[in-house]
Amino acid sequence: MPTTRRTALLLLPGFALFLAFLALPLLNVVDESFRLFEPGRIGSAKGAPYTLLNYTEILEPAYLRYFAETFRFGIISSLIAVFTAFPIAYSIARQRSPLLRKLAVGFFIGMMFLSTLVRVYALQLTFGPTGYAQFIARLLNISPNGRFYTELIVVLGLLHYLIPISVITLFGTIQNVNPRLIEASQVLGASRLGSHLSITLPLCVPGLLSAFLICFTLCLSAFVIPMILGKGKVLFVSNLIYARFSEIANYPSGSAVAITMLIIALVTIYGITWVVSRRFGNPERG
Repeated sequence: MPTTRRTALLLLPGFALFLAFLALPLLNVVDESFRLFEPGRIGSAKGAPYTLLNYTEILEPAYLRYFAETFRFGIISSLIAVFTAFPIAYSIARQRSPLLRKLAVGFFIGMMFLSTLVRVYALQLTFGPTGYAQFIARLLNISPNGRFYTELIVVLGLLHYLIPISVITLFGTIQNVNPRLIEASQVLGASRLGSHLSITLPLCVPGLLSAFLICFTLCLSAFVIPMILGKGKVLFVSNLIYARFSEIANYPSGSAVAITMLIIALVTIYGITWVVSRRFGNPERG
């Protein structure tokens, strides 16, 4: 019993901080999302009646486009980041020189902490009108002012910080894979590629899933990249929430969009985790 009390006392400060700075503000957002908004006000009036209008209007095509855009870019960028980062992480994990391995890991950790604004404006300077926009546009036979080129730059902006995070996430997973399993497979007649496909990839599924979900979550909350690099042609749900709160002061609508996005994101993430864990959770299953 004394041990339980000591444990509870140790957990109490963290629980209090969680309640004060996360749970209560989130409950306030939920409450605001059901309030009726009166145009001309900043947020809902005190004691405003409850309504489902803020949620029903999300079903309009104008709102659904933001969700579709966000998830489309999130899935595409996350998949590209994971597939690009895996061979990089593998080469670092299997690097024989400890110095080179430390330098590579340090480089990607440093890239993770690089300011988002620095990333965005570096990409804009490099691939914008004053950079290689015209050259790339001619190479791909597209317009540098067209939507496809804008989407391409947004994906590059997302990959600029998704790939380092994916590399660091996968690095630890690959290090835990015993390289002797690959050697034994090749001794038994399997090709190098076949050994990696049948042994390395299945053993790295938890790490691949973690990297994908981390990247996907970051894409869903991306704000600066679509706002600056998207040039008004590519907008995420985060930009819609910002516009609801800051530009027209419609706090109930912004709160409803935020809560809806949170629920959809949680359902998607837990759904993917459940499917993958059922398929790869038991190593004895086919």
